[in-house]
Amino acid sequence: MNSRRFSVKKMALKSTFGFTTVNHNYTEAERQILNSYHSLEYLPPHSKVYRNWLQQQPARLDWDRWLMMAIIGFSVGILGFLLHQIIDIIAECKWHLTTDFIQIGDFYGAYIHTVGYSLVFLVSSSLLVLYQPASAGSGIPEIIGFLNGTRIKDIFKMQTLIVKFLSCAFAVGCGMPVGYEGPMIHLGSLVAAGVSQFKSATFECTLPFFSRFRNSEDRRNFISAGAAAGIASAFGAPVGGLLFAMEEVSSFWKNKLSFQVFFCCMIATFTTDILNSSFHGFKYKGDFGLFKPKFISRDLMAVNVIAVIPAVILGILGGLLGSAFTHLNLVFARRRKAFMANVKGKHTERFIRLGEPIAILLLVSSVHIFLPALIGCTPVSCVYTESADPDSQDRNVCTAANSSESNTEVNIQFYVYNVTEYRVHEGNGTVIVHRNGSYSELATLFYGTGEQAVYHLYSKNTHKQFGYTSMAAMLVIYFFMSCWSAGTYISCGIVVPMLLIGGLYGRMMGRLMVDQFGVQTDKYWAWMDPGAFALLGSVSFFAGVTRLTISLTVIMVEITNDIHQLLLIMISIMVAKWTGDLL
Repeated sequence: MNSRRFSVKKMALKSTFGFTTVNHNYTEAERQILNSYHSLEYLPPHSKVYRNWLQQQPARLDWDRWLMMAIIGFSVGILGFLLHQIIDIIAECKWHLTTDFIQIGDFYGAYIHTVGYSLVFLVSSSLLVLYQPASAGSGIPEIIGFLNGTRIKDIFKMQTLIVKFLSCAFAVGCGMPVGYEGPMIHLGSLVAAGVSQFKSATFECTLPFFSRFRNSEDRRNFISAGAAAGIASAFGAPVGGLLFAMEEVSSFWKNKLSFQVFFCCMIATFTTDILNSSFHGFKYKGDFGLFKPKFISRDLMAVNVIAVIPAVILGILGGLLGSAFTHLNLVFARRRKAFMANVKGKHTERFIRLGEPIAILLLVSSVHIFLPALIGCTPVSCVYTESADPDSQDRNVCTAANSSESNTEVNIQFYVYNVTEYRVHEGNGTVIVHRNGSYSELATLFYGTGEQAVYHLYSKNTHKQFGYTSMAAMLVIYFFMSCWSAGTYISCGIVVPMLLIGGLYGRMMGRLMVDQFGVQTDKYWAWMDPGAFALLGSVSFFAGVTRLTISLTVIMVEITNDIHQLLLIMISIMVAKWTGDLL
């Protein structure tokens, strides 16, 4: 009888929804894994008693809901600021001492320092995740699963918040090819899940405030707002955060919730930006309240209709490489799972999980120290105006002294110290600096965080600052190392590596056009700038991997402030998504 009912239901589903085939038959082991998760009841009650009760309630202005959104936004903004500053401190201390060793020619000393310093933070990051496995990875799949009706163990515990924060800061700061934007989504959701309820199971306390929000629907809405605020804080993109939550994270949405989440994202972005504007590595640098885009795209230029052709090409390339990245990551995940299934003993399993990120770090550190020496340095002869903050004046461009050479950025890495600078003091107090010597293209990209490398790639009017060899070498290294790192036992994301990988092949295409047609100064052809193509490459690869469209477009415009590139960004994203979907 039961089998007959099941058959009737199955036939009804076929006739109603057109189901004709089953795309996957679950094995017994997979069924046990699925049964270990519990579903959540997300549909609101609509009984007659409940409707009558609603009608009897007095009219509310929901001021407490708006207040809660502001508290969540402020808390997530503070958390994003702290995470960014800690990463800057760890990374700057590492690369400052490494550069000192290299400039005196002690490469082995630089290698020992880099590996030893990084291992301390990486081992700490992995041990923390072994203590609380729910904090591994970016946390985005777990948040999406929860917001779509699946209860997942420990993803909203206080221990997960602390471990996620510290593990992410240590992993990104020590030089692993990962980013922190993904974990910020999980951190934002963690903050919202705890703050909105005003109670803690860890500390076994319940505060007598906002008790009416202690239900599944309100908690879910606040967690959605926290995820959006995490994106807004990480990128400085409030509208992008709202759209990301609507497009990718949540399936249950109301129009009224849109305004409240937007308000939460606005508070988070404002809090993070106003603090980041005046602090760098917890050191006060002035400029309090001076907001800057995350990746400053200087010298906005008019876009020619001809630029649609390379935008489409980059979109196709982004879809191909994005699909390859996804499939390669699945291969890594399956091989890792199959290998761990044969491991006997809990301690052996933990040792292997700890050793995997260490192996990645050793490979990456070896490349960082020795590869720039193999490729060599590039001559430079240029002039720039000195200022306390090279990003605030003269557009961070060192103008070439010879018209046959290319401009470079002021803040490039010299690797081995063989550059001379002499200063000419003008009568009005201006200092003109004449620079002669050489710099390392790979060291400029390697020595710093991933965000700083993306900043270099997006720089405009520096057409020949990076050559094909250095960009191709970093592209191959980051493509495989980032793909391998995603899935290891550290708290990390791959948003910045995706921007970096796409920016590399995008800038290579821009450099190819410069080599073919020369450096263009006429406004009709000025769009042929490698920095502009780096931005298009980033969005194409990002879309090829994630298949995001609307939210990605808005986020990239917000973080670069380059509204002139909007149409080309949209074209690259859509072509990359279509190409990736076909594959």
